Amino acid sequence: MKGKAVFADVATITIRSGKGGDGHVSFHREKFVASGGPDGGDGGDGGSVYFTIDKGMNTLRDYRYKRSYKASDGQEGGKNKCHGKNGEDIFLAVPEGTLIKEALSGRVITDMSGDNRKFLALKGGHGGNGNMHYATSTMQVPRYAQPGQPAMELKVVLELKCIADVGLVGFPSVGKSTFISRVTNARPKIADYHFTTLEPNLGVVDLEGGGFVIADIPGLIKGASEGAGLGLDFLRHIERTKVLLHIVDAAGVEGRDPVEDVYAINKELEAYSDQVSNKVQIIAANKLDVCEDPDGVLKRLRNEFESGGVKVFPISAVTGEGIKELLSCLDGEVKKHRDDSPVFEQEYFPEFDRPAEEPYTVSYDEKEGVYVIEGPRIEKMLGYTNLESEKGFLFFQKFLKDNGILDELTELGINDGDTVRMYGHEFDYYK
Repeated sequence: MKGKAVFADVATITIRSGKGGDGHVSFHREKFVASGGPDGGDGGDGGSVYFTIDKGMNTLRDYRYKRSYKASDGQEGGKNKCHGKNGEDIFLAVPEGTLIKEALSGRVITDMSGDNRKFLALKGGHGGNGNMHYATSTMQVPRYAQPGQPAMELKVVLELKCIADVGLVGFPSVGKSTFISRVTNARPKIADYHFTTLEPNLGVVDLEGGGFVIADIPGLIKGASEGAGLGLDFLRHIERTKVLLHIVDAAGVEGRDPVEDVYAINKELEAYSDQVSNKVQIIAANKLDVCEDPDGVLKRLRNEFESGGVKVFPISAVTGEGIKELLSCLDGEVKKHRDDSPVFEQEYFPEFDRPAEEPYTVSYDEKEGVYVIEGPRIEKMLGYTNLESEKGFLFFQKFLKDNGILDELTELGINDGDTVRMYGHEFDYYK
């Protein structure tokens, strides 16, 4: 038994950046030197996750078989101030026109189209500082090194929306595949089956002074906008096209009525989205070479739709009759609406929109006589902030205030001149 064919224009995968390597704790050891200073090196940065456009790809099929992608972690720092090796980045290739969304919310992370050829999705964690950074006049033997920043993990949905100027729509077996094979360099498989193509065929129409890209959007069926068959998978491809070309079986070879077919397809387009249904539409009345009453059918189609601004062209995809005039009209409409393709703006920012991390703690160490602030949030901020600069120090103070940490210190009874410790850092407290 053959497996069911699946169109690969949507895939859900998990991506993970690399963890930053931990800083190292060590002390210089040398013959005849009684007590060397700290020489623990910094950890390496974790690898990042990038998405890139591959013009040779036209489906997301590869991502249906492998669902998890991880950049490598940074290595721990070493003694003698040796820096840990950085983790390797990974680059995930996708077809042009792929939307990348956060899986839970459905919000857009990036739209891989236009000038957006390479996108940093998850940044690797910074490597932690080795203990060589923490020697001070009051702490000459620091036994603390900064941990590397944690990896980031995210489940994302990849959703391909074809980049094409003209989208062919029509019921199965109306001649779309024959048409696209005649007018472009695409070579779709053609057969008189009562089911639809499972992937959109993209082809380039070469014309004197220009040309355009055309996509054979697989045949729609009733209920497509509600998810019947593969309808929703295919309707999303129409969103980026500039012009919709309805191909109808004017000869009614299989008992179809061309006028009813146009209305049925438009009903599905309207149910899916106003943006799609309001696109420029042109009708190609196909198979007129085998039609018993070509003039009557053509008149009926024109009377029904041309008053609404929809042009109707009589053609035969088999003989080539009427094709030249139709392509000329399509080319003009594409040029007129060249800038109409939507670009989806970023709505989800992985660095900031992730769930909150574990809380911090504020306590008083009676034995040491110091106030201690700990927790993943504190470590993360220490990793991001350069406390040696005035700007960095003020930024960190604001972080402590905005998160209520200074208020908690006050509740614990801190006074001016008391010591506050955050991992390897110690500060004198002043209001």
